[in-house]
Amino acid sequence: MKKIVIERPGGYQRLKIIELAPPKPRDNEVLVEVFAAGVNFADIFIRLGLYKSAKEYVGWPITPGFEFSGTVLNCGRDVSGIAEGAAVFGLTRFGAYASHLCVPADQVYSIAENSKFTAEQWAAFPAVFLTAYHGLFQNIVLRAGMKILVHSAAGGVGGALLQLGKIADCRMTAVVGSSHKVDTALAFGADGVIDKSKEDLWAKAEEICPDGFDVVFDANGPATLQQSYRHLASNGKLVAYGFHTMLSTHGGFPNYFKLIYDYFRVPRFNPLDMTGDNKSLIAFNLSFLFHRMDLLEEAMQDLVNWVEKGKIQAPVLQQYPVEKVADAHRALESGKMVGKLILKFSH
Repeated sequence: MKKIVIERPGGYQRLKIIELAPPKPRDNEVLVEVFAAGVNFADIFIRLGLYKSAKEYVGWPITPGFEFSGTVLNCGRDVSGIAEGAAVFGLTRFGAYASHLCVPADQVYSIAENSKFTAEQWAAFPAVFLTAYHGLFQNIVLRAGMKILVHSAAGGVGGALLQLGKIADCRMTAVVGSSHKVDTALAFGADGVIDKSKEDLWAKAEEICPDGFDVVFDANGPATLQQSYRHLASNGKLVAYGFHTMLSTHGGFPNYFKLIYDYFRVPRFNPLDMTGDNKSLIAFNLSFLFHRMDLLEEAMQDLVNWVEKGKIQAPVLQQYPVEKVADAHRALESGKMVGKLILKFSH
């Protein structure tokens, strides 16, 4: 088997492919021959040694990757409901950058023969759509007509938020950083798009929603968090699930001066002030939620149902062979891409 291993934090050269014998599943696990693995922004933070849950649960060396699709090769003796040879996709807390993967059976889902998604599309599905689902449906009481602003709306989670928000009959405003991303956001269901490359973000936001937004989803960090909070309506909620603008790299290495500078720019929200403002902050990291399998099962049941009913579009994909994993990380760091990246494994 082939496996990407990062022995210590650093640049792209830390992404090394090693060859090992395939692992054997434990009693509650299945062994999957991985066809494709999703690439997410968190994987970059993992490589740089900046991802808290990676340090807490794994340490060094580490294999990144939260999502995959493939074929079941072997099942542990306590596994039922999954047959050897079945096409599956699933979620794992690290480790998916590997041609063979052992994962608990309750984190694996069968791909129907007539599924509306391909195996590649399923590999790019779980992390972003579970993040969007958890933020929208498991942290907020949604009501039809709520006005929601989504930053980075042409990316993986942003596109998922737009689609799920429309399923909930909310009014979705998308924010994108360049003009070539506008059509993507509209295709995902945005009622309006703010193109930051051509117009003032917050002036346009006030024009669209003078009384403020009911919810703002912000994974940018200090670049926008304070203004996102200010542009909430009374009883509005700011949802923070990432800090992408804090990361600036050169040759795959972080700009530590910028990281430190941005750390001190992150707004500190005072509960006393928030009570007076009648506004809330919600923050989460999905990688800490693997102990809540009830939430995972609830989310995945709804998401798969919506996919097969045609209510969710497949992610826009950019595909890389696993040997080009460094190029995939470069592309994601560039901020120019639309949709999701996946790594493909040849067998």
